Parts: sequence; structure tokens; C-alpha cells
Amino acid sequence: MKFVDRTDETSRLKEALSRDKSSLVVLYGRRRLGKSTLIKRVLSENDIYFLADRSESQHQRSMLAKVVAQILPDFDKLSYPDWEALLQAVNYRAGNRFTLCIDEFPYLVEQSPELPSVIQKLVDGKSLKYNIVVCGSSQNMMYGLFLDSTAPLYGRADVIMKFKPIRLPYIQEALGLDATRAIEEYAVWGGVPRYWELRENNASLEDALWHNILSVNGTLYEEPVKLFQDDIKDIVKTSTIMSYIGNGANRLSEIASRSNEPATNLSRPLKKLIDLGFIEREVPFGTDEKSSKKSLYRIADPFMSFYYQFVVPNRSFIELERRFPVEQALAAHFPEYVGIQWEKLCRDTVTGNLINGILYGKAHRWWGTVLNEERKPEQIEFDVMAESLDKKYLLVGECKWTAQENGRLLTAELLRKAGLLPFAKNYNIIPVLFLKNKPKNDMGNAILPECVTGLSK
Repeated sequence: MKFVDRTDETSRLKEALSRDKSSLVVLYGRRRLGKSTLIKRVLSENDIYFLADRSESQHQRSMLAKVVAQILPDFDKLSYPDWEALLQAVNYRAGNRFTLCIDEFPYLVEQSPELPSVIQKLVDGKSLKYNIVVCGSSQNMMYGLFLDSTAPLYGRADVIMKFKPIRLPYIQEALGLDATRAIEEYAVWGGVPRYWELRENNASLEDALWHNILSVNGTLYEEPVKLFQDDIKDIVKTSTIMSYIGNGANRLSEIASRSNEPATNLSRPLKKLIDLGFIEREVPFGTDEKSSKKSLYRIADPFMSFYYQFVVPNRSFIELERRFPVEQALAAHFPEYVGIQWEKLCRDTVTGNLINGILYGKAHRWWGTVLNEERKPEQIEFDVMAESLDKKYLLVGECKWTAQENGRLLTAELLRKAGLLPFAKNYNIIPVLFLKNKPKNDMGNAILPECVTGLSK
């Protein structure tokens, strides 16, 4: 598959490794995001790449010595009793500057807790003759090793990069898709390049789903558990919470009720999942995120959202290879599911972008009860709402992932609902439709998939 995006990360890594003095570079982020691939693209044949595992420390040192011997002949002829002896020996033998990359660094630290202090000693001694790049998928451990003020390596790294999922437009480039198909595919695979590679091996999205996810032999059938193993101890409870949220329990009270435990017991696991990027806490536009009691919890990652909506409830059928019930679930709910992901992509597109010449801040949903024209309570919501940075305009948006909509009617309804909001009276209201297809009676305010993919870069 074509290597896409990651231009900033590549540039930063190359710049750090080409400095006059040795650098300590840290890369971390959840699995499958392409950290190792990027490193291998940047390293030269004179550099050292070592992938750690969970074997005991003496074996790891022996394996690393064999790799080092590829550029420092006979380096593996000696036995190194500890990590300080090995890394100092590399320093002693080093001639021309090269880079030592240790991938899955947390595995080494699990077996040798003293290793960060050894590297600290090397860095603080100002005598390091080679660059060190450390990479890890355990977000908790990598954060604790380099960003916790009590850690030995705190403040020692020259560059720290946290890898995040790749943005929408690049799946279109990587897989050669039109804009509409790119959004449907992104709704399943998200911004994870490894998933894109697996998708590329199949002729269609449907084939890729059955081959990789909806089969007990699929590469991604147990993917969430593998991701949780890096950072979470209680995987059963985590998977249960994710399953409840993925199937419509979005309020804290609903999650607590299904979990059969007090809501206070859920604050820590929910925060953990938010910190790891698996779920997000959503509050209405204009509400203080810290104090709002109207918050909703949703799965943040598209792949995880698909998994907990379509795989977990149908696991018994999948295990028995009963394909028909799963096909029925997909046929009935997949368009609606893509529509929800489409809403999120539209909000991301508005945030920080110029829309029809106006620059907007962060976009949110809005939902609540207002008094309608007859002075009766009415529940309304907006899929997209954002304030312009000059605070003069309020964008109100409707998102539809359906056939062909009536643009005139949708726009009129948006303006009607906006007129019921007391706080909206201070703005010029800008109604915008985000639609899968060009509408009938186009009012000139419709944004289509190709616009979203274009604005998302």
C-alpha cells in the first residue's frame, strides 16, 4: 500500500537524527498506526533497529548484541551482564554517528526496570555518540517513562511524538477511492493504516469485512482485546463498558444501570478509555465541558465503534458461521451507522476551517428542550453547531447520509429550530447541509463528500 501522510512526523524524526549532537527521540501511540513503518523508512542501512519482546533481559541483550554486530563486527562475541555494560560498549565502539532504535521499549522495561536510569546516565553524561530512538505501543508506560515528572527520563527526550490515527482524506489516496466510498470505508477502518493494508487485499468492502472482522479466523476478530492488553488491566470490564456504549447506552446513568453498579465506580475506567482515545465525552455546544451534566459517552474510534455495534452482538452467529443474521444486521443498520460517523467527520471538517469564507472554532452537537412557536416544550437537536472566531456567526448544520434530500425543506427546518434558541439571537445564523448526494431544490448551502474530504487535509 502507498505510504501516505506522516509528513510532519517524518520531518521531525529526520531533523532530530541529523543534528550535530546525539538525540533521544520518543515515539508512542496505540498499535497499528505505522510507527515502526515510519522508523524503518527513515533509518539507513548503517542504523540499528531492534524489536523487543517479552523474553527475559539476558536473552534480549543477546539478541540486541547480534543486531548491533551487523554494523559493529564481533560485538556479539562478548556477554553483557547488564544494560549499562551493553549500551556503554556500543558507545565505546561507535565511530560515525548512527541510530539505535528500540521498538516496543516497554517490554524491556518490564523485565529491566533499571533501564530508564541507565539511559538517563548516558544522556546526562553528554558523551553519547549515537542517537537513541525508543518506540512503544503502551501509551501508559511511554507517558510514565518520559512525561511523568518523577521519571528518570523526564525532560531528557529531544523529541516526543504521539502518533494518532491518520485523517480521512488519506484513505482515499491510499486505496484509490472516490469521496463517498472513502467515507464509508473510513467509517469501518478509521485512520489506522494497518487496517487499510488488510482492506487492500480484498476486492470490496463487503469481502474485507467477512475476511478480516466477521470471521473467527479474521485477523481483526479479537482486535480490541489486543489493543486493551497494552494499557488496561481489567479487560473484561473495559470490553463490557465499550459494548454498552456501542449499543446505545450513552449517558452515565444508562451505563451504570446496565453495569449494575454505582456511577461513581465508572469514573476511573471511563477516564482511562478517554485518555487512551477509545471513547469521547460529548457535551452540547456552549456548555462547559468540565461541569456539564448533559454529557454523553460515545466510542471515538470508527473501527471500535463498528466492532461493538456489529461484531459483539452477533458473536454467537459468527462463531457458528451463521452468516445470514449478520448480513441482516448489516443491511438494516450499516447506512445509519455510516451516517453517525459522517456527522463526526462533518464536525471535524468545520472545526478550524473556512466554510463559505467564514472561519469557525470547534464544532459540537447541540441537543435540548426549547419552547416552540406555540410555547410548548420541544426536543430539538443540531448535528453541527459552531461559532465563528469573530463571534458574529453561528453555523447550524444538518447531516444526512441518504439518497436525495429536499434542500429547501431541510434549510427551512434548520432556520426554524435555530430561531427557538435564546442564545442564537446574538448571531447571524448560517444554515449548512452536509449531504451524501446533491439535494433537490439546492439552496447553495450543501456540502458534499468531496468537499469534506477536501477540507479535512
